[in-house]
Amino acid sequence: MTAGAPGPDAGSGRGGAVRLAVSLFSVAPVRADVVDRRTAGRALALAPVVGLVLGAVVGGVVLGLRTLGAPDLLAGAVGVATGALLTRGLHLDGLADLADGLGSYGDAARMLAVMKDPSTGAFGVVTLVVVLLAQATALPAVGPVGTAVAWAVGRASFTWCARRRVPAASPGGLGALVAGTQHPLVPAAWLLVLAGAAVAATPTRPWQGPVAVLVAALAVVLLARHAARRLGGVNGDVFGAVCEVAVTVTLAGLALGGT
Repeated sequence: MTAGAPGPDAGSGRGGAVRLAVSLFSVAPVRADVVDRRTAGRALALAPVVGLVLGAVVGGVVLGLRTLGAPDLLAGAVGVATGALLTRGLHLDGLADLADGLGSYGDAARMLAVMKDPSTGAFGVVTLVVVLLAQATALPAVGPVGTAVAWAVGRASFTWCARRRVPAASPGGLGALVAGTQHPLVPAAWLLVLAGAAVAATPTRPWQGPVAVLVAALAVVLLARHAARRLGGVNGDVFGAVCEVAVTVTLAGLALGGT
């Protein structure tokens, strides 16, 4: 991204980034007028805001069902399903694809071929089951605030995967469009903001929320580094997988102790 004085279309550029962020990361019927590298980079930096809103919706659904007397696991399962509907299951698909790719133990070309296969293998299925079960179990204990924070943390992981000097694993797709667009200060800033916001998710233990976010950030760094090393860069599946892992780890950390 190039710094400089805003031009006459700077306002529309920011608006285009907002529309693209909502269009990419939710099912909201918003049309993105511009899809170029600069706008996509800005949209990626705004993704945690979209996650915050969608997470609040998911948390509200879970809270509503519990208020109506639904069992916790049922409420959590409906919450997970709501989250998948709100995002078209995009990130879950990336998680399954990356699990299958890493499980293939092949070189980068082999991994990419496995990840492009529309079928889901054993590694992908098992990973999805574990992650979805963990999320469904944790959601009722976390509440709407914690869920919103967890979803924002998941989307903030995009900015780490797309930081400068991290190449794309392949020339096409979303990964290639946004790889290398984020200044390292962007993920750092989101980490600080969300760690602070997480205090509100665990008011009786103000340290627990920030610790959960920090542990999730560590999981993001480790998984993203491993995937980029194996693939030679990042792609859309890496973004989706890292997002879901970050959400799950954050939810688990917030849920400990019955918060």
